[in-house]
Amino acid sequence: MKDMDIAEVSRRTGVPASTLRYYEEKGLIASIGRRGQRRLFDPAVLERLALIALGRAGGFALDEISAMLTPDGLPKMDRGRLDAKANELDQTIQRLTAIREALRHAARCPAARPMECPTFRRAVRLAGAGRFEVAPIGPFKAEAVSITRRKRETGDVSLE
Repeated sequence: MKDMDIAEVSRRTGVPASTLRYYEEKGLIASIGRRGQRRLFDPAVLERLALIALGRAGGFALDEISAMLTPDGLPKMDRGRLDAKANELDQTIQRLTAIREALRHAARCPAARPMECPTFRRAVRLAGAGRFEVAPIGPFKAEAVSITRRKRETGDVSLE
């Protein structure tokens, strides 16, 4: 494959030319010359941009990605950092799953209004306390009982 100008790289990757210029300024990619006013890139830039896209999608900051890409084009990835980021993603997925389930529960709950549902109220309290990364106790189930009645039945004073 022959060298590509910035417009071709942008077309093939979906990365705007302005972003490509920014990545070059940050040292994430490097042009190999110019054809007129346009920057030229080696075809290997496509794989490098794919690595950058994966890093961005995974939540890495550009500075973190930059530290994983050497000037010679070979990635030098710290496996410990990759594992730590995967663990962060697991926690995010768990938190978002709990939030999704709370919203679904509120949408389907037979209570007149979501805030009358003890299960949804528990989810709201967890979120308000910054503890929603821990899934609410048990699966979300439609509950049309009052908080007072539930406290009496379960002895759960944390529902207040």
